[in-house]
Amino acid sequence: MIDLSIIIVNYNVKEFLKNLLHSIQKASQHLSIEIIVVDNASDDGSVEMIREKFPDVILIANEKNLGFGKANNIGLKKAQGKYVLLINPDTLVAEDTFIKLIEFFETHPEAGMAGCKILNPDGTLQLACRRSFPGPWTSFTKVTGLSSLFPKSKLFARYNLTYLDENQTYEVDAISGSFMMLRKEVYEKVGGFDEQFFMYGEDLDLCYRIQKAGYKIFYVHSTQIIHYKGESTKRSSLDETKVFYNAMHLFVNKHLSSSIIVELILRSAIAVRSLLAFLGKQKLILLSLIFDFIIFNLCLYTAEKIYINIKPSWEGFSKDATLIIYTIPALIQIIIASLTGSYQKNKLSILKVLIALGISFPILTSLTFFFKQFAFSRAVVIIAYLLTTFAFIFWRVVFKRIFKNLFVSDSEKQKRTLIVGTQSNAIQIASKLKHKKTEVRNIVGLIGNSYKEIGNKIDSFEIVGTDQNIQKVIRDYKVDEIIFSSDELSYNQMIQIISSLRKENVEFKVVGSDQDFVVGKTSVSILDDIPLFEITFNISDAKMRTIKVLFDYTLALLTLFLVYPFIFFKYKIASQNKTDFAEFILKVPYVLSGKYSFVGPKENFSTQNIFLGKKGLTGFWYYETEDKDEIEKLDFYYAKNQNIWMDIEIISKSLNKMLNKTN
Repeated sequence: MIDLSIIIVNYNVKEFLKNLLHSIQKASQHLSIEIIVVDNASDDGSVEMIREKFPDVILIANEKNLGFGKANNIGLKKAQGKYVLLINPDTLVAEDTFIKLIEFFETHPEAGMAGCKILNPDGTLQLACRRSFPGPWTSFTKVTGLSSLFPKSKLFARYNLTYLDENQTYEVDAISGSFMMLRKEVYEKVGGFDEQFFMYGEDLDLCYRIQKAGYKIFYVHSTQIIHYKGESTKRSSLDETKVFYNAMHLFVNKHLSSSIIVELILRSAIAVRSLLAFLGKQKLILLSLIFDFIIFNLCLYTAEKIYINIKPSWEGFSKDATLIIYTIPALIQIIIASLTGSYQKNKLSILKVLIALGISFPILTSLTFFFKQFAFSRAVVIIAYLLTTFAFIFWRVVFKRIFKNLFVSDSEKQKRTLIVGTQSNAIQIASKLKHKKTEVRNIVGLIGNSYKEIGNKIDSFEIVGTDQNIQKVIRDYKVDEIIFSSDELSYNQMIQIISSLRKENVEFKVVGSDQDFVVGKTSVSILDDIPLFEITFNISDAKMRTIKVLFDYTLALLTLFLVYPFIFFKYKIASQNKTDFAEFILKVPYVLSGKYSFVGPKENFSTQNIFLGKKGLTGFWYYETEDKDEIEKLDFYYAKNQNIWMDIEIISKSLNKMLNKTN
């Protein structure tokens, strides 16, 4: 007889599914199992991957997306095992997960369904793995945030049971649909999911019906899995918030009787959460609009006071016109700035806002011909626009410097990476990542098995710690991500390490069994580089090149007038030994001639007829590394992500190094 039937509903998460199937193989070596994958019309190659890599899997390929509940029901009808596991494709199981859950059922005959401890990719507990049913009070505390404000309160934190110890096993109302193990006899008595629920809520509904049938549901802490959560919804067009709360509303209507209060709570929750989600995505746009409106009016007010001092005979703006003067001009500027694309959710554009100022200035001055009662003084408008131009640039530059991480995409971040392992698989992973040109990583080192290995090098990669002191290594080396090889470590070891480091704010990733991709909570990264002609290079973009040329010429002219004569006299006329700083300044004329750029690759290079930058007076290569392979990779990275702020930062760091060497 089959011990366990494992049912997986998949939708466009091929890489996650591949890793899960690999972990299932390791976790089921002493069990008789069947794996049933129900694919909801994926178009990412999932079906082909299963047929090629996992021929023993029972595959059901739907022609359309039937939803979570209906697809699971198709799998449940085919299940032959004594126990049935419903598990999401974006999970990883430990080697002992199935055994421990089956042992729990064997020793607890009252248990009809059980779930284990579920971790987020950062090691924290996924709250949905133990829950209460959403009655009126529980729903109210959840949607108002009281459960989050008072997580240890039995009164307020009933929905996610955060007042209970996660390291204890106990009976609960419901568990997460991402991992539900039940007896086959329970399914035969209760049935499968209610197909009214397309996604969300169907797990609560099933738990409720199982309890009504006289069985108990348990949260079992003795084994744990990782759930990446939401990977399928990222690849769909569903409004996740609305679907979730509509599912809660359907559950309440079905089981807890319809209530005007509960309906009001849930509908309000949909509206409030949707509004918060919108504001969260548009926060930079809203912030820019508010700042620009306030700053524009402050500059207008300052211009009025300045002109009164210049021309005492002028009494200032009429008090009757104050409301219009401090609303209409600022609104005109904001509307024009919006039309020119100055406000974006992940970018503060200085060039576009300057273009908007250039357009709004003649419009505003022209309007005074039609509204003579507001034609107080064009001199005030000129002063106001000069002040506004400076202020708009200033606050954007300062904001970018203070909150620069907000404007850096994942592809632009240089991650400090730790590889767990020292065998050939780990070394191959480290080497692939080091030479991957589309992403920049600093491979901090390897995690070995014993303290006596620390300090040893394997193919230029140093062993910097063990699993016993990995927390100290993370802090000492400021590690951003940790990568595991699923061929070198057991899933149980990986999950234990992740669980122990939940407070370190590190991203954990797992390399696929064929070493062709890395799976993490934010992305799936293909290890082999894609062809260069498929990559977009900022530096070859016409607009970016124009801005860079203007920047180079402006800075070169300023340097030639303010700095170059002193350096030329000291090192050319007086023939003193040249420092790096002197060499840098003396080459500035080459920038004006077009031979060099202030920032660029160490050598001129291009690929596939794509321009990748003029040779630079400085660049990442000056202060980052002297390794030739790393220099080429950094030059490639610079060409791909170049922008004026990156140029300024590189020049600043280079000058700092030059001047420190001089001193």
